[in-house]
Amino acid sequence: MPKIRATVAYDGTEFHGFARQPGLRTVQGTLEQTLEQLMGKPVEVFGSGRTDAGVHARAQVVHWTQDVGPSPDRYPYVFRRILPPDIVVQKAEVVDEAFHARFSAIRKTYRYTVQRADVEDVFTNRYAWHMPRALRLAEMRAAAGSLVGEHDFTSFCAAATPVENKVRTVYAIEFEERGTYLDIYCTGSGFLQNMVRIIVGTLIDVGLGKLDPSAMPKILAGRDRRLAGQTAPAKGLCLWQVDYGDDAVRFDSNARAKS
Repeated sequence: MPKIRATVAYDGTEFHGFARQPGLRTVQGTLEQTLEQLMGKPVEVFGSGRTDAGVHARAQVVHWTQDVGPSPDRYPYVFRRILPPDIVVQKAEVVDEAFHARFSAIRKTYRYTVQRADVEDVFTNRYAWHMPRALRLAEMRAAAGSLVGEHDFTSFCAAATPVENKVRTVYAIEFEERGTYLDIYCTGSGFLQNMVRIIVGTLIDVGLGKLDPSAMPKILAGRDRRLAGQTAPAKGLCLWQVDYGDDAVRFDSNARAKS
């Protein structure tokens, strides 16, 4: 049976995360229900990773196998007529049987958006963390530099994270200013539960003067969630890019994906 890889974008506001959960509206569950409707039988969808409730995706990657159904190039148009407006299948293609949306990924980039303004913008408040106070960007950049590389990120993940090995590699943490908006791009080999949100929350605490940038190595070494800063709200986080090494994807100095 052919294996289909699809790139999916969604507004996570009304979803209880990506992963299927009984009785709850999720991205995986919505895709599986739609595919079952199209094919007349259950279809299991695999994602590149889980996003939490309220987290968005610009380019989540999923795959499934099928023996019947539309040709891949038709999927964006077929899904457009069936899916709710907060989830869009951007493209689909047949891939090699060895491909796996999760295990074939070599790196991921998340973007976190902060709005620095006295008054919150009603048109972006679903996608940005409103921060009506000035931030010390130089200190935030210095703190971020200490997190780049291979580290045990126990201090920067949810205390209840079930994964035993919490060593991950962060390739880059970059900042881009767009008027009153600050985008923080975090690229790594993979991320633990709430890891990007805790990194961002800790960097914001540095920017507010609550933490000194020099504290980052000690926080990492302590391997204790209580040592790091706050957890940034889910709504500012977006899964920006998943790289499989076959897309000629490169990142410029601001970690913006290019193909």
